[in-house]
Amino acid sequence: MGAIASEDLINRLADWGVDTVFGLPGDGINGLMEGLRRCSDRVQFLLVQHEEAAAFMACGYAKATGRLGVCLATSGPGAVHLMNGLYDAKLDHVPVLAITGMQETQMLGTGYQQEVATDRLFLDVAEYNQVVMVPAQLPTLVDIAVRHALTRRGVAHLTIPNDVQIAPAGEAPFAAVGPATNISTAPVYLPAPGLPRQEHLQAAADVLNAGNRPVMLVGAGALHARSEVLALAEALGSPVVKTLPGKAVVPDDHPLTTGGIGLLGTRPSEEALEECDTLFMVGTNFPYTKFLPASGQAHVVQVEQDPVRAGNRIATEVPLVGDAKETLAALLPLVGRREDRSFLIGAQASMVKWRERMAALESADSNPIQPQRLMKAVDRAAADDAVLTCDSGTIATWAARDFDIKGSRQFYLSGNLATMAPGLPYAIGMQHGFPGRQVIAFVGDGGFAMLMAELATAARYHLPIKVVICNNAELGQIQWEQMVLGYPEFGVRFQRRNDFAPWAASCGFLAKRVDDVGELDTSIKDALNHDGPALLDVTVNADEPPMPGKVTYEQAKKFAKAFLSGQPRKATIATTLFKDKIRELRA
Repeated sequence: MGAIASEDLINRLADWGVDTVFGLPGDGINGLMEGLRRCSDRVQFLLVQHEEAAAFMACGYAKATGRLGVCLATSGPGAVHLMNGLYDAKLDHVPVLAITGMQETQMLGTGYQQEVATDRLFLDVAEYNQVVMVPAQLPTLVDIAVRHALTRRGVAHLTIPNDVQIAPAGEAPFAAVGPATNISTAPVYLPAPGLPRQEHLQAAADVLNAGNRPVMLVGAGALHARSEVLALAEALGSPVVKTLPGKAVVPDDHPLTTGGIGLLGTRPSEEALEECDTLFMVGTNFPYTKFLPASGQAHVVQVEQDPVRAGNRIATEVPLVGDAKETLAALLPLVGRREDRSFLIGAQASMVKWRERMAALESADSNPIQPQRLMKAVDRAAADDAVLTCDSGTIATWAARDFDIKGSRQFYLSGNLATMAPGLPYAIGMQHGFPGRQVIAFVGDGGFAMLMAELATAARYHLPIKVVICNNAELGQIQWEQMVLGYPEFGVRFQRRNDFAPWAASCGFLAKRVDDVGELDTSIKDALNHDGPALLDVTVNADEPPMPGKVTYEQAKKFAKAFLSGQPRKATIATTLFKDKIRELRA
């Protein structure tokens, strides 16, 4: 039996170092599946339950490992299902290659079953988007697609008609009529230089040296530059404020950091940005501009790999284009040590009070279980190299504030798309990439229910992920957003609390539902120490609000308006807020 075109595709992926494809079979990719079967000694096919999860797994794998993530789906509905996970990769600047099927070439344009113009469907999400027309071009198109994904930190897409998939490898059935021939490229990629020009570095140093109240705002682009960030912050006497995707840049207990920023952040971080006269943004394109310094307040320097994104959130005097680690290392000798540490000392004093406040809320031994108490119990029991994945919603607030980065811990969520449901498939993709590490999915019941079938995927491949469900039987983030707008909640509470433990047990997980705080710590330790997959479904207080670090008068007024306009359960919400305040005062 001769080689088919799909073998060329899979072998070329292997040449690029790809060892896993996340996907789901379909009749639009039977040829590609045969290619995977024939090349299974080089590339593993990881079968999922839903194509959306395949895209999330590829995205999570790429986020955590820094390698190219690859997902596969059939034509039509399978390709459509990939889109949410691919937009997550696009918006968080993660290299992912999506491969989809297409109807055979003689049927295109006839309205054949499942015919979707996947090349047009992917126009917005993909940096590179191409239909493979003849087998001979496959290796070169794979090379180009991979380079686009790696260079532009985004999605590349190849869609391959059914008949091309099974055609003889290397076939070029049509005569060339132009002055060109089928090109042969190599699976080689060298990243662009990561160092700005010396005059730009000096200009940045001049701005930073002239400031009196500097703040560093660091994001996901600085995750590999911890020592350089801390060295610059120490020299500048600067607090380090972290975006949520950049939570793992520096340890949460380090004296230089004031934690996160935004609605999920800390009061000391918000105050530092309100008072700074110099802002140094490193590896972040922070979109919530309400929390950045007011116009004209601060001189701004930014380190950003993409020259298009550099300076597009705030007026920036020196937009340095380069890699965070290399740029900070080159900048450090040009920055003098600031002797006046008063601004930093003030931020550190505020952070001591903030940590005391958070500790009071985390230590509540009451029923129903406080979500902060749950997250802190996971934090205390987790390994120093644990990887925590998280969904979007109130769950992200508890993870942001109550899970501490220490050692080599990593933290991932959907940063810019902020979609629900990636926590579980992220954990599967990351556990596959890091087989020896503890990987924990900390998810809400709303997001978990969307892709809960992927528990079967984890069990199928013996991936020892740990899943902790913060089960409040509601879409909590939307509830509190409605109230802050002055509206009573509507359509956010589920009529009954789902019990997820039996489903997990049926998949082969160690599974338990926890309703009593007295069982919490032991249950978490047992789950994390289990040598296979484990799930805890924890009933938490649905009336615990994810309060912003600094409550504004306008927010308080709208909250009160919601109460006066018929907010359900306002008595229990008020009681929860009162108990929280008592705990803070006692601390």
